[in-house]
Amino acid sequence: MTTAEQSPALAPLRQARERFLTGRPLPDGVPDDVVAAWRRARFFGVRPDLDGPVRESAQPADSPLLEAARPALTRIAPALDAGRTALVLTDERLRVLWSTGSAPGDDTCADLSEREVGHNSAALALRTRRRAEVHGPEHFLDVWQDVSAVSVPLFSPETGQVLGTLTVARALWAGCRPHPGAALAEAAAAAVEAELRARARTAERALLDAYERAARGRERAVVALDGRNRLISEAAAGLASPQVLEALERVALARGRDTGESYGVSLPEDAGESYDAAVPEDAGESYDVPLPEGAGCTAEITPVRHGGRVLGLVALLAARRVDPEPSTPGPGGALVGGSVAWRHAVARATELFRTPGPVLVTGERGTGKTALALELLDGTDPLVVDAAESPELGLKEVPSARHRGRVGDRPLLLRHAERLSQQDVAALNSLLEARPDARLVATHTPGTSPGPCLQRLLDTLTARSVTLPALRERPEDIGELLPALTPGPVPGSPPLTWTLDALRALEQHPWPGNVTELAHLVRALAARRRVFGPVRRGELPDPVREGPAGRTLSPMELAERSAILEALRRHGGNKARAAAALGIGRATLYRKLREYQGRDAPNGSRP
Repeated sequence: MTTAEQSPALAPLRQARERFLTGRPLPDGVPDDVVAAWRRARFFGVRPDLDGPVRESAQPADSPLLEAARPALTRIAPALDAGRTALVLTDERLRVLWSTGSAPGDDTCADLSEREVGHNSAALALRTRRRAEVHGPEHFLDVWQDVSAVSVPLFSPETGQVLGTLTVARALWAGCRPHPGAALAEAAAAAVEAELRARARTAERALLDAYERAARGRERAVVALDGRNRLISEAAAGLASPQVLEALERVALARGRDTGESYGVSLPEDAGESYDAAVPEDAGESYDVPLPEGAGCTAEITPVRHGGRVLGLVALLAARRVDPEPSTPGPGGALVGGSVAWRHAVARATELFRTPGPVLVTGERGTGKTALALELLDGTDPLVVDAAESPELGLKEVPSARHRGRVGDRPLLLRHAERLSQQDVAALNSLLEARPDARLVATHTPGTSPGPCLQRLLDTLTARSVTLPALRERPEDIGELLPALTPGPVPGSPPLTWTLDALRALEQHPWPGNVTELAHLVRALAARRRVFGPVRRGELPDPVREGPAGRTLSPMELAERSAILEALRRHGGNKARAAAALGIGRATLYRKLREYQGRDAPNGSRP
């Protein structure tokens, strides 16, 4: 007779588990969260008897968590009752990094994720971000029916993210909670997190020293980063866009691990993509990795090492002259715009369309998702379906890249994916699992929370997605959009033009409907206008002519506004220098000044 059978408190739960496994109705009183966990395990295909070998998860080659935790756990291990208690450390993917001691079933597998072993305390602690206990029949596996386990999440001292879990497992405990090993688990987690904090402070000091050595003189454009901290010199502020910084962090982790020498990198046009760059054996001199043009700078990179491992990098940036390729504006302004945000989005979309596989174009309503997709699909005769017009599409087949050139093969452009029926979303999920190179382009407008089926589809497409910026985020493009959106003039009449005052009013409007709203305004003006000369501010609709309504600034906005005004005062009104000192781009500074223009502030001053 097992311990579970001997425990009156757990006997009803054990009987409920047996009924669940045999497909019989469950009795009343079974906790909903336990039943939900059992159902997830059955959905994942977990066998309660672990029939056949459990697939072991690949151990991380370099685990900073294990490196920091090992000394603390080694000190704690002698306090365990080795014959009855086990102490287990996992990473954020619930892969077992370290274990000691012994408990029933504790050596069964090296992966504690629910997809592999069903409900357990480590998976529950990771999901809830707090201490979690699972006892006997609450587990899904047979081998853990006589086990009680308590797990505590481990948090990063810098970011607050969960880095892994610590679990204390022992023979079944049927008494009142907390678990007898809860205090031990909490103490072990506190010791590991203290070691993580001590190592983080030492690593930050090493990164700061490397930055100060490289930033000799204010004219040097130097960036130092380690994935958590970023140090940017004043000269580098104008070159190091967020996309460049993200690319540098990827380079640090991917290419700075095996050599302490400097090497040059031509940053990619789409800094969000991963890429490979081989490091030559003779890495003693700088060299360039042939990557797509467009980042506007090059970077000579030196990895920063501490304790025998790479913790970050120092990059010396240099401006590079970029000659943009001339492009013909597409219909309706699909590709029109010279702002950094828009050029980056178009470049990202163009790169994705050139390679096999599905593409997700997301953004607010009216940002031009469908127009951009049609422009890039020009010449392929796509099949266009709109879920907003007919949610029940009955999707059965999506062409794949392997079938290109076959008669009747057409890519599918799916509009308004957020309106799809659950049946069609499930069909798309199945098709993309079977054919990852499917020729599908989907547009999506974020709004209400997606259901689990649609969220799964969006997660699948995230790696091949592009987000179009809202029109309010690129007001400098309005001047270029107006000619593309203006209908052709009536024969004998001059084309539509705009005064500077009218253009300024258009740039200050928030445009909740984005490019579509701007296009409607332009067409309406062109249709009803009976006078000659440029369009004046007084001809615009009231909400556009009068500008956004003023409002009281929030405390955070007041602090931001004060910092901007102080930077402008310190640099004699020079916006470029003020933006560099603040560590933001000039376009961002101009946008902030426009947003604060006309808003109320306690001191009554205006930027």
